Amino acid sequence: MANTYSQIYIQVVFAVKGRENLIGETFRDELEKYICGIVTGKNQKVLAVYCMPDHTHLLISLKPNNCISDLVRDIKANASGWINDRGFVKGKFNWQEGFGAFSYSKSHLDNVISYILSQPEHHRKKNFKEEYLDFLRKFDVDYDEKYLFDWIEEV
Repeated sequence: MANTYSQIYIQVVFAVKGRENLIGETFRDELEKYICGIVTGKNQKVLAVYCMPDHTHLLISLKPNNCISDLVRDIKANASGWINDRGFVKGKFNWQEGFGAFSYSKSHLDNVISYILSQPEHHRKKNFKEEYLDFLRKFDVDYDEKYLFDWIEEV
């Protein structure tokens, strides 16, 4: 798009179907690289990615000619196919429907990148449900609890 300039930063969060802990440390790094390849192939840029066993965080620099829903759909479809083709999990791997998308200004990027890359440390203090609900409240997102992810109550 000629004469179109933008600066759009979105953190995307999505979960493994059933919130199962299926993303293993043995292939996490490869999966993150694969996801980066999907995003790059769509002419967008990944600033940070971390795949926890049951959910994923991405920080993306998004161009205005791309719809975030289409991009996330493509990431999830291709990544689940990649996991299944390689037999990384028993049975069939799928992502849950839906995702969270939260926007940031350039001045917040260092903090968001640090937050994403330190997910294991962060989740020693707060589970995924608490984290996700905090995002929704922090960004003042209206939501209906019945349409959120399927939660596994952590003991």
